[in-house]
Amino acid sequence: MSAASLRLVEGGSLVDQAVHAVRTHIRTNDMKVGDTLPSEGHFATELGVSRPVLREAFGALAALRLIDVGNGRRARVAAIDGSVMATSLDHAVATAQISMVQIWDVRRTLELRTAELAAIERNDDEARTIVALAEAMEAAGTDVDALTRHDIAFHQAIAQAGRNMLFLQIIRSFAPMMVHAVPAAWATRTTARQRTAVLAHHHNLARAIADRDPKAAIAAMSTHFVASIGDLFARL
Repeated sequence: MSAASLRLVEGGSLVDQAVHAVRTHIRTNDMKVGDTLPSEGHFATELGVSRPVLREAFGALAALRLIDVGNGRRARVAAIDGSVMATSLDHAVATAQISMVQIWDVRRTLELRTAELAAIERNDDEARTIVALAEAMEAAGTDVDALTRHDIAFHQAIAQAGRNMLFLQIIRSFAPMMVHAVPAAWATRTTARQRTAVLAHHHNLARAIADRDPKAAIAAMSTHFVASIGDLFARL
């Protein structure tokens, strides 16, 4: 579909209709990440609406991370971004629409699969990164902020190694909640033995992935989640 064939559809505000038109343009022209869109003015002319309407439509699309906009350059098709999902999940938890128990149940289900995929698909650099992050967690010692950062990166690196972009973005969407949940769970581990056991779960998982052992990776991730969920909900 060329810009000349664009038209507004019935229903919704002019901004909503302009958003729909821009998304239709991207889809029907088979545009890919990084491709440049026509200007706001061009869309405004073709659709018969004002520039402020298109400016607002572009702003809405940028907020949804569907396009990238920047000063001095034309808007471009954006890459998938888990931050939008993260904002929605954070809002849902804050407003009691879903619970942390439900979030962690979904996480466990997804991450058993990401561990399996990582053990099958990972390359050598990814395996080294996953092992290094497990070691960095141990090296963090009593620095809970550093340990939390490494823990979040550890799970995202596993999802990255699995070669499924959707899994990676969903796992990334859990990061804001992990910023609070990991320290809360860690606070329940009051003895050196408890903390050593948790770190061992991460080492075992990293080793299973490095060894290309999907069954062991699933088992290690399951053990990790059983322990982590128990610690977290004991704190809650």
